[in-house]
Amino acid sequence: MTEPTHLIIKWLHTYYLIEVTALTLLPLGADPNASIYKVKANDQKTYFVKLKRGHLHNTNIEVLDLLQTAGIQQLIPQVKTVAGAQIQQVNDFTLIVYPFIEGQDGFSRPLTDKQWIALGRALKQVHEVHVPTSLKTRIRQEEFSPKWRDVVRSLYTHPQTISIHDEIALNLWKFLQENKSVIQKLVDRSETLSQKVCYRPLKFVLCHSDIHAGNVLIDGKETLYIVDWDDPILAPKERDLMFIGGGIGNIWNEPREAELFYQGYGRTDIDWTLMAYYRYERIVEDIAVYAQELLLKPIKSDNRLEMYEQFMSMFEPQGVVDVAFATDQRVIE
Repeated sequence: MTEPTHLIIKWLHTYYLIEVTALTLLPLGADPNASIYKVKANDQKTYFVKLKRGHLHNTNIEVLDLLQTAGIQQLIPQVKTVAGAQIQQVNDFTLIVYPFIEGQDGFSRPLTDKQWIALGRALKQVHEVHVPTSLKTRIRQEEFSPKWRDVVRSLYTHPQTISIHDEIALNLWKFLQENKSVIQKLVDRSETLSQKVCYRPLKFVLCHSDIHAGNVLIDGKETLYIVDWDDPILAPKERDLMFIGGGIGNIWNEPREAELFYQGYGRTDIDWTLMAYYRYERIVEDIAVYAQELLLKPIKSDNRLEMYEQFMSMFEPQGVVDVAFATDQRVIE
């Protein structure tokens, strides 16, 4: 998703008084509804600009304010508009501006021992934050919804006509057919586990919801930041903890990394039924999202090959599918 650069430059000037001298599209993130830019201004400052289709709710911003007020250091505050707002809605988009932090995400470089411990401490702080009722009622809550499972099932019950000229879509559809039994097992097992946990008296805490390596940033001073707070959720702590050792991107799957993380997070009881559910469900969601984007939408995205490769990586040895099956072995029936 990209907008004409002259519009972005105009919006930054109008709403932030940022005089753009250079605007560069960055190949970051897997969200087809968001574009990321690095912006240089005439005052020598550099900004990280996120343009997201649709309107984000102020709830997301209030959550970030709450975490900053709680003293969590691993956050990057937004740059405010001239009107004092922390996001700007314009046309069908939401514009979010941050100071640009030179660094690399967790996919680009491994975390050090100290950074794993710092990540654990920060996430524990997030999970322990007291969320006032006035805000709690406006944050989405875990419902163990069958939404993504239904989407994946529909891929087989309502197959789409694919252009013979769309090699990526053809290859993906072939893979889906050849691996139908595995994919159905992922969907069915997620369904079964959701039914096991949805009626339990679960403790919900504030969760990031997408704390994979791509949402951890390390700057030049080795400082760790947790980024992308667009979709917080009230859910069991396993909603976040499933990423530690979960293997997304075929990393963060080493036992020693988890040991270091929990040094920072502290001793905690893990509900392995929830952990297995969340790992299965994340795979099912990714299958649904990638398939919808690559099979059902017109060919116009520049990152379709990257998305296809990310999809295929889930099924590689020691990838998220293997990790989910291994996690399931710890579930007590």
